[in-house]
Amino acid sequence: MYEMGWAGITNGELLTLAAKQFDVFLTGDRNLSFQQNTLEFRITVVILVAGSTQLHRTLPLMPKVLALLPTLQRGQVATVVP
Repeated sequence: MYEMGWAGITNGELLTLAAKQFDVFLTGDRNLSFQQNTLEFRITVVILVAGSTQLHRTLPLMPKVLALLPTLQRGQVATVVP
């Protein structure tokens, strides 16, 4: 997010910006799906449950994410756990 200039942007605005450029939004925010109507943003949200968003914690989840992606629809929220 920092590289995109999106640091400090709230969830709704962040999803709006992301949906314009991406098909999938990866996050560690487990509350996002309760706070936002993801169908409204037309982007798939994947919640990573890894203890933190540090690369060494999320990287082991990537094979599951890659296997899951073809099954997801825009607006859908999926949770990936170890």
